[in-house]
Amino acid sequence: MTQEELLQRVTVDPEVCAGKPCIRGTRIYIAVILDALAEGLSPTEIVDHYPSLKQEDIRAAVAYGAELARENIWKVTAQ
Repeated sequence: MTQEELLQRVTVDPEVCAGKPCIRGTRIYIAVILDALAEGLSPTEIVDHYPSLKQEDIRAAVAYGAELARENIWKVTAQ
């Protein structure tokens, strides 16, 4: 699956999840998937926890995060 095909699995719609990025056809935020990966869950464990997701949706979330990182817009909290 190409990067473009993966990104088509992501939607940002003001009428769904208050406009937060989520997997198309679900109300599962991209951030939830990325947080789960950061916590050490495997893609299979995430799909087991959210049965409406597919492995490609996990890859789509990572692809979306990579796109955002390339945009050079950074929010960093002061410590």
